[in-house]
Amino acid sequence: MRLEAVSRIGEGAAANVSTLVCDVHAGTHVDAPWHFLPEGNTVEGLSLDVLVGPAVVVDCGEASTLGPPELEALGLAVGTERLLLRTSNSDRWAVGERGFGEDYVALSEDGAEWLVRAGVRLVGIDALSIQRFGEPPGTHTTLLAAGVVVLEGLDLAGVEPGEYELLCLPLRLVGADGAPARAILRRMGC
Repeated sequence: MRLEAVSRIGEGAAANVSTLVCDVHAGTHVDAPWHFLPEGNTVEGLSLDVLVGPAVVVDCGEASTLGPPELEALGLAVGTERLLLRTSNSDRWAVGERGFGEDYVALSEDGAEWLVRAGVRLVGIDALSIQRFGEPPGTHTTLLAAGVVVLEGLDLAGVEPGEYELLCLPLRLVGADGAPARAILRRMGC
């Protein structure tokens, strides 16, 4: 991601203006189905009713991969639609790491199948990708083909497990396979 000055008041311009150059999958972002599915919707086709609403943040402990056994151990309530996975990746955010490491905690393809069967409509993770680095896109395609919104790059350092209201607003980039998003959590009942 690169932020460049176009004009500056200190240099005689009437206003400060900048240009942002970045990949649509940089930082906190959503993946649209078209990211991996040739006939899938692009970002503007994502439904806001999935991106805004009650969400559950769970602590996945020290698991290195999230498959069915790890997900079952979380004890999710029936009807959980928005699930945010806080893993040991958050420890990296907590100490200020912002670079890409290939050894992040990820969701397995059978873990994605488990979430689809459980009725999850949005899954977020504290890594820049939900699937293991270098693996075929099975995790993504399983989720996206089932209509599950994928939210990646969350900074969940300091976020306690529990129930929240999620407000996730991706940039409405028409025709895009993903979009940077602002994701905000508010404690339920506050």
